[in-house]
Parts: sequence; structure tokens; C-alpha cells
Amino acid sequence: MSVRVSAPARARRTQADRSAATRDALVAAARPLFAAHGFADVSTDAIVAAAGVTRGALYHQFADKTALFEAVLAAVEADIARRLAEEAAAAGISDPVEALRLAVGTWLEICVEPEILRIALIDGPSVLGWVHWREVCYLHVLGLVQALLARGIELGRIRAQPVKPLAHVLMGAGDEAALYVAEAADRARARAEMLAILDHVIESIIA
Repeated sequence: MSVRVSAPARARRTQADRSAATRDALVAAARPLFAAHGFADVSTDAIVAAAGVTRGALYHQFADKTALFEAVLAAVEADIARRLAEEAAAAGISDPVEALRLAVGTWLEICVEPEILRIALIDGPSVLGWVHWREVCYLHVLGLVQALLARGIELGRIRAQPVKPLAHVLMGAGDEAALYVAEAADRARARAEMLAILDHVIESIIA
């Protein structure tokens, strides 16, 4: 039995698809601009020109440039979480402690990429405010870290303790380590120093 879709329903779906495509185009256009020039130096005119849409379309999708920046930050954070998970999967690591070590190492490699450094670490707190910035960042990566810690505790590899505050501490340390590496004159040396220190932190929670 076939199901006939009414013309209004098809029109609504098409309109929703167009709206989603416009939103995606704006995020995709703004992301490299924010990474290259910083939030303050990117105009809405530049964004809509790069996206190939009108200013009206931008403000239909987002209340203002800050709201668009938040969407860009969320996309960047989602990609970070995906890349960390993919690295562990590609390495065939099942032990949560080793997966945590790999995630730390990967994070300190990718943290200097312009999109991550400028959008997630530098502009994020100043544009959104520290509290809201943390909420956006933790929505994606925090879940990954918490899952690794919970699995480690379940397997007896990590000492039993409250998972959420521990995840916050580790993420805070990771962000500070990333800024230290990014700002260092010798990034390779800074990364090695921070990897050693964060490995000591990980060792301290192992059962």
C-alpha cells in the first residue's frame, strides 16, 4: 500500500530542508573566517558573502553573530570528540586508561590547529562567557571523557571515585596544557613536557 504525501507536507519538508541547508552553509562559511581572523574581525557581510546567502537569511537562522559563533564552536567541539574517538578506534585500543592517554596525546597535537586554537580555546570564553563556553565544550568532549573514566572504574583500571568532577578536572588540565603548548616558542618541547605531566596525572588515578 503506497502512502501519498500531500503537497503542503512536501512543501513544508522542502522549506525545512532549505532552512537546514542555509544554516549549514552559514556555519561552514563562518568557521574558517573565525579561525583565520578571530570573531571580532569577521563581519556579517563577509560571512553571508562566503555562504552565498543574504543578511536576512543569516538573521532568520541566528539571532546575531554571537549565536552563529556558538553554532560554529559546537561544530568544532563535535569534530574534536569524533577525532579523539576515531583515533582510539583506529589504534584498536580497548583499555580505557590507554585510550585516555591516546586522547591526551592527540589533543595536544590538534590543539594548535587554527580552528581549534582560535575558536575553541581563545575566542570561545571571551565571546560566549566562561560559563556558557564550558557548557558548549563539555556537551561533546565531556561525555567522551566521562565514558572512558566510567569504563575504567567498571573494569577496575581506575580507582572508584565520582566520575563527573574527575572529568572536569582532567578537561581543565587538558585545556591549560593546550594553551601552554600553543603559546610556546618551542611547541614540540612544550608538548613533550605536558605529555609527561599529564601522564603523571593519569597514573595518579589508576587503581
